[in-house]
Amino acid sequence: MGLSELAAVLAVVGAVVLVVRGWDVRLVLLAAALLTATASDAVGGRLAALPTVVLNFLATFSNEKFVVPICTAMGFAYVLRHTGCERHLVLLLTAPLRRVRWLLVPGVVLVGFLVNIPVISQTSTAVCLGPVIVPLMRAAGYSFATIGACLLLGASVGGELLNPGAPELLTVASFTNVTTPEQVSRYLPGPVFVQLAVALAVIWVLSAWWEKASGPRERAVPEHASGAPEQPADAGRSPGERVNFLKAAVPLVPLVLLFLAGPPLHALDVPDAWVAPLKAGKRDDGLYSTRLIGLAMLVGVLVAMAVTPGRARDCVKQFFDGAGYGFANIVSLIVTATCFGKAIEGAGLAALLGKLIAAAPGLLEPLAAFVPLAFGAVSGSGMASTQSLYGFFYQPALDHGHDPTAVGALVGVGSAAGRTMSPVSAVTLMCATLTFTSPFVLAKRVALPLLAGTAAVVALRMAGVV
Repeated sequence: MGLSELAAVLAVVGAVVLVVRGWDVRLVLLAAALLTATASDAVGGRLAALPTVVLNFLATFSNEKFVVPICTAMGFAYVLRHTGCERHLVLLLTAPLRRVRWLLVPGVVLVGFLVNIPVISQTSTAVCLGPVIVPLMRAAGYSFATIGACLLLGASVGGELLNPGAPELLTVASFTNVTTPEQVSRYLPGPVFVQLAVALAVIWVLSAWWEKASGPRERAVPEHASGAPEQPADAGRSPGERVNFLKAAVPLVPLVLLFLAGPPLHALDVPDAWVAPLKAGKRDDGLYSTRLIGLAMLVGVLVAMAVTPGRARDCVKQFFDGAGYGFANIVSLIVTATCFGKAIEGAGLAALLGKLIAAAPGLLEPLAAFVPLAFGAVSGSGMASTQSLYGFFYQPALDHGHDPTAVGALVGVGSAAGRTMSPVSAVTLMCATLTFTSPFVLAKRVALPLLAGTAAVVALRMAGVV
């Protein structure tokens, strides 16, 4: 290991320490990227790595492949929350759970997973689930920590990976040219459902042990909880309210449109003139796919406004508020994580990883899942982890005869697991707020189920099953 590689390792260790101590993740990643690039240039005797980091900052900051899907998806999520449509979807899905206590733990995880597919945002999923799930599980006698762990696992285990609009899939598509609908229909269901099934089974068993070990003090509302966390505009109604099936269907609108427009159905053809006009007589599929996601979200907003005319007046404002939130809290993480990834790649860590895989090809799939998991746990972002690290595994996958899109599915699943067990991720912080618990407690409770699920995915992948 040379001096530049050593500097990169020290930067990674320093970043982990500072994030654990509560420093802003974006500040830490950007500073680590700049320091690593500066050290690489000093060792190499030429100015190359630092300009690359700056270039990637500017390019990613303005890259519509991330800005358009993320910001429009968050805008749509805000509109759903404002109109109450997502709440009606949650009420519809949780209705069967109200009479069967022993199914609450797996049921809550499954409901969170299902809601996260159309909503995409894990934090928004947790926010719309919380006002329904927390009183439901409290009435059944569950402690706040168990409720928070179930809520966190369901909202963040990886449901969004089954939505063609998920930004993680665009990262893989930019390398492989495999469209996001094809990834969703062909590559992701196996790993995602294995991860879900194993993690759900483990947390179900653990929850019984947690509840037996918890005392009355853990079940009581903490004294510092002066009131409920911020809730959706529609959250004041009774959990037993009547479900509006039309509102419950609105969150699914963009999802249905994207599946109809993509392979293998191709049942809906959106003219290029609406999305990405042809250049030199050829369609830019990457640009077309990205903007098609944005268009689907906009259609969802229009449908939400039509279904809830009483709230339509403020929907455009809510959309742009959500888009701003997406840029400030999600795109910013992707930008800084991309810079960090480029810096450590320039320092030679990617090459070292390639050499390790070349010496032991059997390590490709375990590393493709667990390295992003570790990065996601530190950064708190599954999207940032996928964007930063997938490129490290793309060429080794080609070199050793692996399908790089299937390897991308492992990276996505690992990144989602890492984000879920991160005490600094937005969804963990939200679940902790909703259940008056510590984010570190929730992160510890979901860690074992997620590690078990990821290990199962890797084992089955290596066996050729998924």
